[in-house]
Amino acid sequence: MTDKGMTSSIQDKLSTVKYRCDNTPHLCADQECCVKCETRDCTFVCPAKVWGVNEENNESTCEYENCLECGACRISCPYGTIAWQYPKAGYGIIYKQS
Repeated sequence: MTDKGMTSSIQDKLSTVKYRCDNTPHLCADQECCVKCETRDCTFVCPAKVWGVNEENNESTCEYENCLECGACRISCPYGTIAWQYPKAGYGIIYKQS
């Protein structure tokens, strides 16, 4: 992004974020509630597009390895069923490289 009015997309910004992925998910959702959900708010509020929908069975999909750890999905879920915790120490998002 420059000071001459040019803006970069969220995808451009997200491409600069680094992750150290754990094999154990740090977030998940109750699929029984997800199947009943009509709004799928989690799929819209997540800036990293972690949440999606499997059209065949109407279940939520979760690509936890892309999570920015912002917590927006937990706040937006109308059923409050997203279980979220910080990844284990040393894993997850790395905002600044040293």
